[in-house]
Amino acid sequence: MKNEKKRIMKILVAGCGKIGVSVISRLVDEGHDVTALDSSAAVIGGITNVYDVIGAVGNATDCETLAEAGVAEADLFIAMMHSDELNMLACFIARRMGARHTIARIRNPEYNDSSLDFMRRELGLSLAVNPEMLAARDLYNMLKLPSALKVEKFAARNFEMIEIRLKPDSRLSGVSLSDLRNHFKAKILVCYVRRGEDVFIPSGNFVLQGEDRIGITASSAEIQRFLRELDMLKKQARSVMILGGSRISFYLAKMLGDIGIDVKIIEKNEEHCETLSGLLPRAIVICGDGTDQELLLEEGLAGSDAFVALTGGDEENILVSIFAAARGVSKVITKVNRESLEGLADQLGLESIISPKRTVADVVMRYVRARQNSRGSHIETLYKLADDKAEAMEFIVTADANCIGIPLKDLKIKQGILIAGIIRGRIPIIPTGADRICEGDRVIVVSAEKKLQDLSDILQ
Repeated sequence: MKNEKKRIMKILVAGCGKIGVSVISRLVDEGHDVTALDSSAAVIGGITNVYDVIGAVGNATDCETLAEAGVAEADLFIAMMHSDELNMLACFIARRMGARHTIARIRNPEYNDSSLDFMRRELGLSLAVNPEMLAARDLYNMLKLPSALKVEKFAARNFEMIEIRLKPDSRLSGVSLSDLRNHFKAKILVCYVRRGEDVFIPSGNFVLQGEDRIGITASSAEIQRFLRELDMLKKQARSVMILGGSRISFYLAKMLGDIGIDVKIIEKNEEHCETLSGLLPRAIVICGDGTDQELLLEEGLAGSDAFVALTGGDEENILVSIFAAARGVSKVITKVNRESLEGLADQLGLESIISPKRTVADVVMRYVRARQNSRGSHIETLYKLADDKAEAMEFIVTADANCIGIPLKDLKIKQGILIAGIIRGRIPIIPTGADRICEGDRVIVVSAEKKLQDLSDILQ
């Protein structure tokens, strides 16, 4: 049973742009049998030189190409091409030719939830992912809680994980985790610590230091209470300036406008500005070059609560974000897709980084691991943490899980793994050694570099 649960899957990925390659990288890292398909021979050549995959060149909507690529034996077909319609058609054909499950990237804002539900049913899609919508939701959560460098929400929605950086003179410096509850009233759990290049899944005797970046799990109310006790709670952003009129910008501006936050978008393409103005009546759209510092200052950059850089250029986003931070903007968020530049951005003082391709890879890997499970639980949420050195997973516990009813202190949990939360019904629980896991619970697990697929994997 254990071998069946962790079986290797045969996966065909069509479309090898930035997001497609990010997905391929994660699939290969987890040991799956991957075939990469793209219309460009040069792209496939580059991928096969870097990753242990089979390469195929051709049109992903052509039956002969798909047959040669082995679609009939595929456990999963993933379409990440530039066109929504091509992705949907390729998934439809792949399913008809024998692929067991299909995932399509669908980005067009015109496809609303009801139309997507219809297409999923009629086309046999297992999952539709919208990278820009997912990224916008992440940004929205970060702007609602600007004290946090990152905010991850679990399926129950009333349980969160945030990352904060401790100041050099923080009240937490020198405090062991076992003493936290003696110092603070808030019911929180520190589930990982980043100290320089090292990442720790800490035990109770772990002592915090200034400049640590710590991950905290708790209910939203308890997190705000904890930040308030630390004098780290910043007010929710009420005015946001967005650089670039991308799809992410559109989704984000709409979300923010719906809750009454003032939004100003700087976009240099005049025709695109007119389109955005029609689609976003609550936002102010300025046609101009966002790298022009005088323009940004004239449009009220220094008075904005938050600045979000969302152009297509990582370097441009980083440079303008540095300028915004230097002008005193309280919350600056930067989109960076190239992993080689993420570390540089952090060194330059930009702590809140978003990567749409990483967000999509998380969603795909959650689906893949759920398909691998055989029994005991299934994975509901998956996040990569701390530069991919740790993971947070949410499992739903089924009746045949082998950890039900046993006090946590009596479970033989592997080193480097922490049960960070239990959600029972709508009640979040910060677990102690006396707590037990029950059928139907949602269990949050944080793990350092261990690719868990089932809740039973946490046990020795």
